Amino acid sequence: MSKKELLAMLLAGGQGSRLYDLTKDVAKPAVSFGAKYRIIDFPLSNCANSGITAVGVLTQYRPYLLHSYLGTGSAWNLEDGVAILPPYATQTGGAWYAGTADAVTQNLGYIEMNDPDYVIILSGDALCRMDYADMLATHKKNNAELTIAVMPVPWEDASRFGLLVADETGRITEFQEKPPEPKSNLASMGIYIFNKQLLVDELRLDDANPDSSHDFGGDIIPKLLADGRRLYTYKFEGFWRDVGTIASFHETSMELLGDEPSFDLFAKDFPIMSNTDSYPPAYYGPDANVTDCIVGNGSKIYGEATHSVVSIDSVIGKGAVVRDSVLLPGAIVKDGAKVINAIVGEGSTIEQGVEFGSADSGKDYTFCGNNVVIGKEE
Repeated sequence: MSKKELLAMLLAGGQGSRLYDLTKDVAKPAVSFGAKYRIIDFPLSNCANSGITAVGVLTQYRPYLLHSYLGTGSAWNLEDGVAILPPYATQTGGAWYAGTADAVTQNLGYIEMNDPDYVIILSGDALCRMDYADMLATHKKNNAELTIAVMPVPWEDASRFGLLVADETGRITEFQEKPPEPKSNLASMGIYIFNKQLLVDELRLDDANPDSSHDFGGDIIPKLLADGRRLYTYKFEGFWRDVGTIASFHETSMELLGDEPSFDLFAKDFPIMSNTDSYPPAYYGPDANVTDCIVGNGSKIYGEATHSVVSIDSVIGKGAVVRDSVLLPGAIVKDGAKVINAIVGEGSTIEQGVEFGSADSGKDYTFCGNNVVIGKEE
C-alpha cells in the first residue's frame, strides 16, 4: 500500500432522528437525495474530485443498507476504495462510539496502516461541494497543526452554532459553543484537517481521560487551543446544507430546481457520483405534464409533476398531481392522487384519489416514511 498525503475518515454513523421515519430503518447518510443519490454520495464525490484515494467510513446506526451501497468504493473512482469501519467488539462486548473523537480513536489502526501525512475528518450527514485539496493547501500554507472549515452565517443566527474566533491571519483564538453573545459568525462545518501525528497523540491522550466526552468540538479542539497549538480556519463560501430536519430536507431539495439552482447536480467539472443501479430512461405518458422537475431514470409519469424531485423508479399515475414535493426512490402516486408540498418515502404508495399534503401547510411539511401505504381515511 503506497503512502498517502491525505487520508479521509468519514463519520457516517448518524441516526438522524429529526428526519423521523425517513431514518427509521437507515442511517442518515444513506437517505436518498436529489432523485438518484444518497447523502453520503456528496462527501465521497468530494474526496474523489479532490484527489483522495482512500476513505475510512465509520458506520454505526442501521448500517446494513449503507454497507451494501458502499461496496468497495469503486463507484466513486477511489483508487484505494473505502474501508467500512463499524464499532468493534471487545472482550466485554460491543458498544457504540462514545463520541466523534472516540470513533476515530477506535480506528487508529486504519490510520497508522495507511501512514498519511494528514487526516481529514468529514461528516457523512451534510450536503456540500468542497475541494479538500484547496483546504489542504491552506493548511500547509499556514503551517497549521489543525485546520477547521468554517462557514460565515448570518449574525442573527450565529448563536445556534459552534463558532470560531480568528485573528486577521485566520489563526483561531477562541471557540464558542452556541454562545448567547457571539464574538464571531464563523460556524464550524465539522470538517477538520489534522497533522497525522498530532491527531494520533491527542486521541490517545483523550482516550485515557475519564472526564472526556470524547468529542472533537467538546474536548479535542478546546484542549489544543489551551495548549497553544497552531489552529487555523478555512473559510468556505460555497454550497453547504445540513438536511437534518424534514423542513431543511424539503427546502434544500427545492433548491435543486429552477434555471439557477443553488446546487447544480449536473456540474461536469466536479461531478457527484453514486452507486445507483442502472435504470432505463424515464418514461413520459402521452398526457404527462412535467415542469421544472428533476426526474430519475426508471420513473414513469402519466400525470402532472411541477417543481418537484421525482426519484428513480417512481410512478405518477394518470390524473395524479405532484407539486413542490419530493418522491424518494420507488414511490408511487396512484391515479388521481395529489401530493402537494410533501415528501413521500422510499417504496411508499399514495393510494388512488388521496390528497397528501397541502399548499397551506407552510413550513409544516407533510411526509411519510419508507414502505408505507397512505390510503383514504374511512
